[in-house]
Amino acid sequence: MRQLAQQPGPGAPGTTPAPGAAPGGPPEGVIPWKPPVDNPFLRAAQTQGRPAALGRRLLARLIDSAVLLGVVGAAAYPLWTKASDHFDEKVERAKLTGETVTVYWLDGTTGAYLGAVLGLLLLVGVIYEALPTAKWGGTLGKKLCGLRVLDIEEHDTPSFGAALRRWLVYGVLGLLAVGVLNVLWCLFDRPWRQCWHDKAARTFVAGRG
Repeated sequence: MRQLAQQPGPGAPGTTPAPGAAPGGPPEGVIPWKPPVDNPFLRAAQTQGRPAALGRRLLARLIDSAVLLGVVGAAAYPLWTKASDHFDEKVERAKLTGETVTVYWLDGTTGAYLGAVLGLLLLVGVIYEALPTAKWGGTLGKKLCGLRVLDIEEHDTPSFGAALRRWLVYGVLGLLAVGVLNVLWCLFDRPWRQCWHDKAARTFVAGRG
């Protein structure tokens, strides 16, 4: 009987490993499994792209409103004093006539004061809301609450034009009766939780991670 010679298997004594293969390593062409590595940059990017919690957004808006109204109120107080004195003078003149006269608070003088206050509100809003949003992605309130306003397409800080449009829509709607509905719209909007001023500027409010 003849004994047939057997070919030695891979890794058997006396065999030569294939070129490029490490001794005792996995077969050629097989990529060894590696445990996933936590990437902080990827995690931050994924977190940044998510709409922020509504509770933090409400708190940020309350802070911003308090700052904005405080500044405007302090600047508008002298105008309010002048308007009040003007109205008192009208009442005194009406009393001197000895007749029943209807005295209206709003006239050309008080209307000019009111227009100045509204213009001051919009101007302070541009400085406090639009400029910081375009430069840093948020106001003081959003910074304290860990929020950031982002462009909905690029997920980056919006341009000044978008930030200005966002504030003007918010400010004008706030002066009207629909301002409350604008703020509450984020409760129903999906998936970005946008208010109307966000939709006008194509932005959304995200967490900073």
